[in-house]
Amino acid sequence: MTEEEARNWLGAHFDVSRETWGKLETFVAFLKAEAEGQNLISASTLDQIWARHIVDSAQLLAFAPVPAGKWIDLGSGAGFPGLVVALLSDWHVTLVESRAKRIDYLNRTIALLGLESRAAVAGMPVERVETANFGVISARAFAPLPKLLDLSARFSTDKTKWLLPKGRNAVNELEEARKAWELDFSVQPSVTDPEAGILVGTVRGTRAGQKPGVPAKGRRKR
Repeated sequence: MTEEEARNWLGAHFDVSRETWGKLETFVAFLKAEAEGQNLISASTLDQIWARHIVDSAQLLAFAPVPAGKWIDLGSGAGFPGLVVALLSDWHVTLVESRAKRIDYLNRTIALLGLESRAAVAGMPVERVETANFGVISARAFAPLPKLLDLSARFSTDKTKWLLPKGRNAVNELEEARKAWELDFSVQPSVTDPEAGILVGTVRGTRAGQKPGVPAKGRRKR
């Protein structure tokens, strides 16, 4: 997908107002400027931000439940997919990020884009985030699926939708996670890379019977 194709895809799939287009342009320009001082995204994708990052994030909204509610994005980094979700939808997004420079960057980006009512940064490791239920859990290049489930199932109910771009390793990670977890997941193709997969679905619990959102016996909620 070229940058022009990415913009055309957004226009075809979302009712993007002139104001939102402007904010997306501002976001891309700000990201490129900030990337000169810290490694926010791979340098090889700096000229492909619309396709590799904006559309790659926006496509997740096709799988999100209705109506919008609370969305948690783990390991938000440069703000993908969390900030794109906040720009293109009514979801309120909690962006979890533990690195100080990226926490600062995310807070400044939210202020620049006027997203204070729809996005907030939880500047800490995911293990320290207060347990709460979310309608959607997303994570992009954060952790292998088995570890991701161990860390974040406490944010999930049996209705929470998990939206996890997993590149070309999606099937392998899903098979490994199913050894310990009861999952209703499917692998959906990415519009930006036909060989990449997005894991979409819900978590019923562990093979041992633990339900989503319920800490394992003896484990305190953090």
